[in-house]
Parts: sequence; C-alpha cells; structure tokens
Amino acid sequence: MDLATLIGLVGGFAFIIMAMLLGGSMSMFVDVTSVLIVIGGSSFVVLMKFTIGQFFGAAKIAAKAFIFKTDNPEDLIAKIVEMADAARKGGFLALEEMEITNSFMRKGIDLLVDGHDAEVVKSTLKKDIVLTNERHDRGVGIFSAFGDVAPAMGMIGTLIGLVAMLSNMDDPKSIGPAMAVALLTTLYGAIIANMIAIPIADKLGMRKEQEKLNRSLILDGVLAIQDGQNPRVIDSYLKNYLNEKKRSVDVDDE
Repeated sequence: MDLATLIGLVGGFAFIIMAMLLGGSMSMFVDVTSVLIVIGGSSFVVLMKFTIGQFFGAAKIAAKAFIFKTDNPEDLIAKIVEMADAARKGGFLALEEMEITNSFMRKGIDLLVDGHDAEVVKSTLKKDIVLTNERHDRGVGIFSAFGDVAPAMGMIGTLIGLVAMLSNMDDPKSIGPAMAVALLTTLYGAIIANMIAIPIADKLGMRKEQEKLNRSLILDGVLAIQDGQNPRVIDSYLKNYLNEKKRSVDVDDE
C-alpha cells in the first residue's frame, strides 16, 4: 500500500469537506445536474480517445497508484551478483534452480540457460521493456485525459447554467438553481482534475520510471552474467543505477 497516495487523497478531500461544512450545509454543494455534466460528460469524452477495453481497464490501472510492489534496486543488484558468482562456478545451468521472484529477471535467466546468444537476449528483453512502457503510457494517458477534459466539461456546465439563468431572469426562483449549476460544475471539474486524475497520472508515471529503471538494471546484469564478468565488477557497475548517496554508503560499508 502506498501511504503517500492514500494519505494525500484522504487528507485533501478531508480539508475540502471541512471547508464546505464550515461554510454551511453539505447539501449546498451537491447538484445532480452538475454531476451528470462533469462526470458523465468527461467519461464519454475520454472514452472517445481510447478503446473500450483500455477505458474500462482504467480502474485496475489506478489501483497501481495505491497498491504497487516494486523491487528494491539494491536487492536486485545483490541477487544478480549472487547469480553471477553461481554462474562462474557452475555455469548457466546452475542458475536454473535458483529462486528468482522477479518475473523479468526470471525471463532473462531462462534465455541464458536456454543458450541464446547475447543479441537475442538483449533484443528480447529490450522489446519487453518497450512494450511495458507503452502499456504504462496508456494508463497515464487515460488519467491525463480526465485531467484535461474535466475542467473543460466544468466550463461547459458553467455556460449551460449561465444560459439557463439569463433565459429566466423574469423568474427569480429559477436563478438560484441555474447559478448553482454554473458554479458547481466548475468546482466538480476542478476537483476531479486536480485532486484525482492528475495526481494519479503523475503517480503512475513515477511507477513507470521505477519499473523502467529496475528492468534496465536487470538487462545490464543479465548481459554481464552472460559475458562472464567478475561478480565484483558487476556489483560496482550496477551500483551506478543507485543515487550517489546510496552508492557512497555501500562503499563505506564494504
């Protein structure tokens, strides 16, 4: 569970709701017409940008902003160094029985065990990285689209409310509801975009970069094992993927 995402979402809405309660009744900020315009309208406009499968898969993608398990780069380096040592002593077949929890790393090691040459291993794993990034980009794109469309739908709702208000100036009772639509659609659009869609898109983008870095590290590690490099050289080389502070701490510990 990503506590930062959960705390940020709950905390943000908590302060907004408190502000609403301090300003009066919550019922003042609820309008069915505004909900239909912003949420319904935004959903169908975003659907136009993607396939039905991609759109309805957005909820599963959004879950990665809250629940996402990524391997620690330091643990990946330690595992690769361990495998490099085993490969030098017993050959690539010694890696077949090793416990490897990372599926991408398992794929790379299986390619080594099967005897594929370096070019095949490199091209296969690179293709996997590219396709994975494309899938992540589609997920980010869906929520970025919601972030763009929701405020625009809010503005459309505002114009609808203003037209309704100006068309019924002779009826004072209709001015209030029309004005509520005009203002609340803007509010709803801003909340959906800035408190939900854009933060989720940014978090998914961060997840993509984390996974891309880990997979690039694994790719270099697998190729180094195949090349028969010394485990200590591999360890030093792969630590370039860590930030400078972590690298210096590791050196001191050694």
